[in-house]
Amino acid sequence: MKKAENTEERIINAARKVFRQKGMDGARMQEIADEAGINKSLLHYYFRSKSKLFDKVFNETFKSVTIVINKVFATSDTLESLIDNFVVNYTSTLREKPYIPNFVLHELSRNPQRFIELITSTDFDKAKIVSLVAAESEDTIEAFDPIQIIIDIIALCVFPFVAKPIIEGFIFDGNNDEYNSFVELRTQHIIEFVKKAVFKKKM
Repeated sequence: MKKAENTEERIINAARKVFRQKGMDGARMQEIADEAGINKSLLHYYFRSKSKLFDKVFNETFKSVTIVINKVFATSDTLESLIDNFVVNYTSTLREKPYIPNFVLHELSRNPQRFIELITSTDFDKAKIVSLVAAESEDTIEAFDPIQIIIDIIALCVFPFVAKPIIEGFIFDGNNDEYNSFVELRTQHIIEFVKKAVFKKKM
């Protein structure tokens, strides 16, 4: 049983690498088998088609993000804590798995309906930010569209990972350490930037 689990895990890891490099359409089962160090017949024994294997990999990737976001929204009881928790946890997830944004964007352009179905199947409460904004006093926050703010936060967090080749290669002259330092410092920068846009200055 353990050997079967190890083989399946190797296949998943290999598929994740190939799919994030080439997407669903560009990947080949032979490439995945070669990456996993097995023959193609054994690969087909575990996963009969490329689409089934892709679904497995993509759903696991997407789930890892939704788990973090759902937890943040469920445990944040103020607008300020939501901003703090969302940026810290979301950025931490992307730093741990930097391939997620490009992988997701590639599939979003190929099959947008998949995202609607996956998001709908989660427990994500999209009304939570609206309720937290409504709970704030008019004396403490600026007038803004809550949905615009959450999209702004996601974009601010995701862009450095999507644009890594440009940021690291051009701005930091190919220095990976400087890029990593930039990403590490960016978490607090985003939090402060968003709070300045959302909350009124205390007199």
